[in-house]
Amino acid sequence: MKRDLCTRLALFLVVAMLFSFSGLAMAKDYEIAVVVKIGGIPWFNRMEVGVRDAARELKVNAYQVGPAEADPAQQVKMVEDLIAKGVDAICVVPNDAAALEPIFRKAREKGIVVLTHESPAQKGADWDVETIDSKNFGELNFEALAKYMGGKGEFAVFVGSLTVPLHNYWADVGLEYAKQKYPEMKLVTDRIPCGESAELSLQKTMELLKAYPNLKGIVGFGSLGPIGAAQALEQKKLSGKVFVVGTVIPSHAAKYLREGLMQKGYLWDPADAAFAMVAVAKKMLDGEKIATGLELPRLGKVQVDEKARVIKCDAILEITKDNADKLGF
Repeated sequence: MKRDLCTRLALFLVVAMLFSFSGLAMAKDYEIAVVVKIGGIPWFNRMEVGVRDAARELKVNAYQVGPAEADPAQQVKMVEDLIAKGVDAICVVPNDAAALEPIFRKAREKGIVVLTHESPAQKGADWDVETIDSKNFGELNFEALAKYMGGKGEFAVFVGSLTVPLHNYWADVGLEYAKQKYPEMKLVTDRIPCGESAELSLQKTMELLKAYPNLKGIVGFGSLGPIGAAQALEQKKLSGKVFVVGTVIPSHAAKYLREGLMQKGYLWDPADAAFAMVAVAKKMLDGEKIATGLELPRLGKVQVDEKARVIKCDAILEITKDNADKLGF
């Protein structure tokens, strides 16, 4: 009788363990996909570091994908595929905010958390996550260019594309700032969409130099815009004659800053932005309320604008020839 009881107890424990292991096997980490504007360029390679760090430290299944070109249609298709896959959250750095609105609504209708970065006026998303004060960022770039140009002369503006929300916002506020504070600065042509390709930026800079021989400056939004501009100036031996400022990865820009082919960069750490998006997504999936007083890993306490649906802080980095090699990315 005693042996029979022990046998039954052992059998019960074995069955309980099997159910326990089965439950563990069936348990699923949150699947959080980060969709960037274009894969394989230094900016988004750095962002992917933050995604991987967040996956490890927050214990979620987070990963990054991006189209081969900065093409809104390709990006929309990627988001559609993720919705069909049934992921838990989608975080997007938009190529075209308007093109993503309907697909974001579809994702949220299916219970998928939708976040954006670099798209503070985004419709259809749950929240937008920003690591800078966007108005200040735009004005800083134009103030820096004005300083190097002596407050007067001809200049041009590069953006990633005419549909990238934040690049065009920075251009809008910066141009208005320059118009008010530096009336002798003259924009030679409409903003030029080339900032996601060093080759295209180089080509456009060559065209500008030919069409406007008195060109004195370029503001480049899109991390490869200033790089391509600097490469064109290097070919034309115009170091110190035409001034370049804008958004760049520090290690990528270091050479051009040292050689006077670029004067200054402004940035935030894309890895921190990626980590923040994944962290916000996890909090939402855990049922936490996103509200004033929110603290995020790496960024600390952040501002929460519930009306605009924007989470933000101001972690702007100034990149110069003296610190570009020391910032760690």
